[in-house]
Amino acid sequence: MNRRDFLRVTAAVSLAAPVLSTNRALAANSVAYTEGLEKTLLADGKTVFLDFSATWCGTCKAQERVIDALRAENPAYDAGISFVRVDWDDFGDGTLSHALNIPRRSVLVVLRGEKELGRVVAQTGRDEIKALLDLALTPAS
Repeated sequence: MNRRDFLRVTAAVSLAAPVLSTNRALAANSVAYTEGLEKTLLADGKTVFLDFSATWCGTCKAQERVIDALRAENPAYDAGISFVRVDWDDFGDGTLSHALNIPRRSVLVVLRGEKELGRVVAQTGRDEIKALLDLALTPAS
C-alpha cells in the first residue's frame, strides 16, 4: 500500500468512526422514529419517551448524556419505558411534531395512552430529566 492510499483509508475510517459509534449508541439506547411508531407503541399499552433531537445539537447531546446516566442507574426506566429518538432534521416539520406542538429540537416528551404526561424543553438538568422519567414510571390512573 502506498502512502496516498494509506492516507485515504485512514481519513475514511476517521470520518466514519463517529457516525458508526452514534448509530451504535442509538441502537443500544433507543429506537429510531419512523412514521406512526408512537401510535403502535401506545396501542400496545407502552409508555413512550420521545426525544426530539439532532446529531449536531449541543443541548441534545447534553440531554442524552443525562438520560444515559439515569438509565444506567435505574434499570426500571428501560423496563417500563419505550425510548424513541425522533431525528429533528427528518421529522421536525412532520406530522408528529405538529400534532404535539414541538417548537424545536431538544424536546423530551412522555406519552401514555391518549395523553401527554409531561415534557422538558431545552433543559439539561439532571433533576428535570429525572422527574420526567419518574413521571413515565407512575402507574396509569
